[in-house]
Amino acid sequence: MDKLIIGDVELDNRLFIGTGKFPNKKIIPDVIKSSESKVITMALRRVDLKSKEENILDYIPKDYILLPNTSGARNADEAVRIARLAKAMGCGNWIKIEVISDNKYLLPDNYETIKATETLAKEGFVVLPYMSPDLMAAKNLVNAGAAAVMPLGAPIGTNRGLETKELIRILIDEINLPVIVDAGIGKPSHAAEAMEIGADAVLVNTAIATAGDPINMGKAFNLSVKAGRIAYLSKTAPEKEFAEASSPLTGFLNK
Repeated sequence: MDKLIIGDVELDNRLFIGTGKFPNKKIIPDVIKSSESKVITMALRRVDLKSKEENILDYIPKDYILLPNTSGARNADEAVRIARLAKAMGCGNWIKIEVISDNKYLLPDNYETIKATETLAKEGFVVLPYMSPDLMAAKNLVNAGAAAVMPLGAPIGTNRGLETKELIRILIDEINLPVIVDAGIGKPSHAAEAMEIGADAVLVNTAIATAGDPINMGKAFNLSVKAGRIAYLSKTAPEKEFAEASSPLTGFLNK
């Protein structure tokens, strides 16, 4: 079987999904089911153990892997505090590091992300850092103890697809950790494209949550990720500059 291994966990589905931006939290369990995702990310600020209505954990089945993120952190220290709080609240030891101090483009701070990753990996967290796709930063994340790297495809929430495709391809070629494309994926075709070039997984939130039918869109992304992975394993045919007929241009008419 083609399993994705992160930390010591084997996953048979390569689509991760988020829980933000849904028009109604009550549909989240149905989206999780249709997407067949096993890893669900959420912002810790949406967890309110005192409020049944606002506690996002009430909408996530218990047998799924929680991937809390450090959304809102502006530096490594804040990200570390959020991660520790998530673990203390019973969210497990997986953590997605998000350190963003840029309010306009919402691009991750790779330097602070590396610092947070090193601290949390030493404490036993399974750290999945969200990053701008830079090879040297990715290598530093590997050395810091990351369990995977999560380069953005385009600025978060833009749905513009793989604008950083060639940079992501370099990470796939050079980094000996799972590469999970995160942010910017807006269509199932974008997800398939990421998988076709060798990404190990994709994380999708906005494109599913803001779709006209989030449940069916979850299903569409599930199928596209599977198709893209099969295409990658099947070794897609090379692109060519000039036309090449699929059938002989000479034959019986010239006999």
